Amino acid sequence: MTATAHGTVDHAPRLGLLVIHNDPVPETEIWRMAPAGVSVHTARFECPRPDDTEYVGSPALALADAPDVVRGLDHLGRTGVDSITLCFGSSSFFGGPGFDTAFVAAAARHAHGVAVHTAATAITEALTATAVTRPLVVMPPWFTEPTFRATDAYLRTAGVAGDRIVQFALPSPWDTITRYNAFDAGAHWTIAPDAVHRQVVDAYRAAPAGTFDSVLIPGSGFPGQGAVASLEKTLGVPVITSNQAVLWHALRSTPYRVAPTVDPTLHGTLFTRRMRGERGAATTPVRIFV
Repeated sequence: MTATAHGTVDHAPRLGLLVIHNDPVPETEIWRMAPAGVSVHTARFECPRPDDTEYVGSPALALADAPDVVRGLDHLGRTGVDSITLCFGSSSFFGGPGFDTAFVAAAARHAHGVAVHTAATAITEALTATAVTRPLVVMPPWFTEPTFRATDAYLRTAGVAGDRIVQFALPSPWDTITRYNAFDAGAHWTIAPDAVHRQVVDAYRAAPAGTFDSVLIPGSGFPGQGAVASLEKTLGVPVITSNQAVLWHALRSTPYRVAPTVDPTLHGTLFTRRMRGERGAATTPVRIFV
């Protein structure tokens, strides 16, 4: 990393992602959102969910020291990225904030001094920056009740009421697939922005007025980013997705000499917000485009 005398980075942002072996969604969505000049670099590791079983978490140190995770951190660090984010929120939800702290500390040993973050930490920072506390939480169709409970508990530790959870519904041909196997079976390739928009709007409007102040889509592997702009326009509230939060957090947490900007009318009003503790930062008022 090349920095100026003031500690700012003087090259175009280089963002590192650590992603499970069969998830194309984080890098796809982040590349689409990233402004000109920003590059995205991905390393993969074997998903710790055994075949045909339900994922219920991983010990932070065991995941950070897994050989393929170590290799990914090493390669990304030697590539010269400015930050590395673990795009596997379920591990944080099951492990709680303690997972984030322990994973980041352990992963730093393998990343050649590059700052390591988790997607869940990016999400909580995004929720804080937008000052929302009552999101409608939209879960991917392959998540199950244990993940719902873990996500709810994780959000509560961040001061967010996560008990208003709905699940995106796949069409009927997917009924024959065990829910937790749907991602591996390719369900993420079948989800279109208009379907996300329709289901989220229906769930939001079905609740009494004032129930929600935002929408949160926490799954890294759920392709919901394409619906963000239309949802904000229709509902008039902030919409936060995992991959949007990862990009926002990665760009905000490193002081670049020329700060890259992301168009909020295309990718969400989160990109008008400053991160907690960011230098020179008064929060920019959110304008919802209606």
